[in-house]
Formats: sequence, structure tokens, C-alpha cells
Amino acid sequence: MIKNYLIIGAGGFIGAITRYGMGVWIGEKWGRTFPLGTLIINVSGSFFIGLLMTLFTERFMVNPYWRLLLVVGFLGAYTTFSTFEYETGKLFKDSEFVLASFNVILSVLLGFVALKTGEMLAKIL
Repeated sequence: MIKNYLIIGAGGFIGAITRYGMGVWIGEKWGRTFPLGTLIINVSGSFFIGLLMTLFTERFMVNPYWRLLLVVGFLGAYTTFSTFEYETGKLFKDSEFVLASFNVILSVLLGFVALKTGEMLAKIL
């Protein structure tokens, strides 16, 4: 049982650092008026969850530790739904209703498209 926690923790450690680094890099490169970093992280995380879960459950027999490391640990820490909620709330608080709505719509729609794209890619690999 402790092994599972260590594997999840290792994946989470790397996922959190990756999320932070990507968020900083995107913010420095394209600014912070719109939460583009969080959007990109959530959409790419949705894609990889779709890809990996389909590969792990439908295409390949893999050791369950890979799911714990990559999906539960890495992607669990990498995706940033709570940050998405906070940033959307801040946009509303700042009366940036169009940007807040744009963030919600893009995050949900692009995240879903990324998830389905990952699933489809996994099925043809």
C-alpha cells in the first residue's frame, strides 16, 4: 500500500513542477490578461488523460503502477481545475464577464475535444 502512495507522490511531484513551469513560461511569453497558461494546461491534461486511460484500459495490458504514476499522480497534479475556478472567479470579480465566459467555454469545449482526440489516437496506435 505504501508503494502506491510513493508512486502517486512521485508522479504528483513531477506534475506539479511541470504545471508551475508551464504556467510561468506561458504567462511570461503571452501575458496574464487571460489565463492562457491554465487553459493550455487543462486542455493538454484532458488530452493526456483521454490518451492514457484509453491506452491503459482498452489497448495495452500495463502494470497498474503506470496508471498511478502518470494519471493519478502526474496528471492529477498537472491539471489545474481549482486554479481555473479561481481565475474565472477573479475575472468575474473584476467585471471581466466576457473574458470569464470565454475562459469557461474554451476550457470546457477544448478540454472535451482534447479528451476525445486522445481517446481516438489511443485506439489507432
